[in-house]
Amino acid sequence: MANADIGLIGLAVMGQNLVLNMADHGYRVAVFNRTTSRVDEFLDGPARGQSITGCHSMEELVASLSRPRKVMLMVKAGAVVDEFIAALVPLLEPGDVIIDGGNSHYPDSTRRTRELREHGLHFVGTGISGGEEGARHGPSIMPGGDPEAWPLVREIFQAIAAQVDGEPCCRWIGPDGAGHFVKMVHNGIEYGDMQLISEAYALMDRALAMDHDAMAEVFASWNQGVLDSYLIDITADILAARDADGTPLVTRILDTAGQKGTGKWTGISALELGVPLTLIGEAVFARALSSLKDERVHAASVLGPPQRPASARPADHLDALHDALYASKIISYAQGFMLMREAARTHGWKLNYGDVALMWRGGCIIRSTFLNDIKAAYDTDPQLANLVLDDFFARALQQAEAGWRRAVTLAVEHAIPTPAFASALAYFDGYRSERLPANLLQAQRDYFGAHMYERVDRPRGSFFHTNWTGRGGSVASSTYEV
Repeated sequence: MANADIGLIGLAVMGQNLVLNMADHGYRVAVFNRTTSRVDEFLDGPARGQSITGCHSMEELVASLSRPRKVMLMVKAGAVVDEFIAALVPLLEPGDVIIDGGNSHYPDSTRRTRELREHGLHFVGTGISGGEEGARHGPSIMPGGDPEAWPLVREIFQAIAAQVDGEPCCRWIGPDGAGHFVKMVHNGIEYGDMQLISEAYALMDRALAMDHDAMAEVFASWNQGVLDSYLIDITADILAARDADGTPLVTRILDTAGQKGTGKWTGISALELGVPLTLIGEAVFARALSSLKDERVHAASVLGPPQRPASARPADHLDALHDALYASKIISYAQGFMLMREAARTHGWKLNYGDVALMWRGGCIIRSTFLNDIKAAYDTDPQLANLVLDDFFARALQQAEAGWRRAVTLAVEHAIPTPAFASALAYFDGYRSERLPANLLQAQRDYFGAHMYERVDRPRGSFFHTNWTGRGGSVASSTYEV
């Protein structure tokens, strides 16, 4: 058999499906797994008859590849990636490429790009979204790292990626850790989308007392309009599903949500960069709160059940829930793109935000028609400071505002926590406020810490300190910005 076009290490479900996807598109693939029995099982099972070479050592894998060699890692993020890279480096030659397709933290990808460059090797840290189905039939692929590697992997990546309107959901993101950063933001937005949908479900269930078939119908109808998306689509299916005894299956699922860390990374990055990523932060904290199941059960017995009014009529509130979900979704994406914009400024990346939206239109978990509007916004103004300032999205928020407020009010009246809806609305109100109470906050900081303040009647950048007590003197602390 001729030498393979690419090698892949790590034959869990994602790795296997990517290999099969590559083989479907005519690429010869060599595979290796640390537990070598899995290689044989793969070749005797799903890969039977495909142009796939099984290897029982990394030396054998590398020897089977055409030059420049391309080796893709689909292994657990963290130390395992570094272990495989350390084992590969002595086997490769200058000009070869190592690709990390896992959910790695973007600073690790930045470090690996620089370390491998010292060996004459190219590194690509690429985010891959779409789960098992996407990996098999076309994921969203977000590569970054060493720009010299892009021409070497572009053909394969764009061939196996999802296609929308004839365009592959794969573009070069930028240098160093840019690819994994954008994938991290994607996952943060995914947290936000899922939380928003769950809050709409909670309001339908507990405030409107709708049955699950009716809820499924509403989500199915919403999927025909501006909310058309993969997550809305599967929510309709989930709500319609029944357990063996006919009970809605979702009601049998324990209300504790797991997380793998990418949402947390997104929130931490926002704090480090000083970006108000409030909705995604609340989505992460909502999962953390859900995990306190035993404490919540005990608290319910101590604090008592909430006092709720009689159920409201669905006909009076479903439009408001729709508007709240749509408007909050706009805010979530606006905050995510703000975070990418600030990261690009900080790290010297030149991100194409229209291309990012294009890559997310297909294959990935947050795929939706909504992303076409985001791409159009950044095509119109590539330097757009905030998505909510685009004419289309500004009008959408203005039209949804009244219903959005009614939905949040409904949640408060019925004691139903909707942290994502409410934080999105608070951000909207704060972002468009010409004046916030931060003047008092800054006065407090100057009072107890002599941190100084700017004045509205003086040029920006001029700082002042007041001796508020008459005992503090005129010495001021140095200022800093976040």
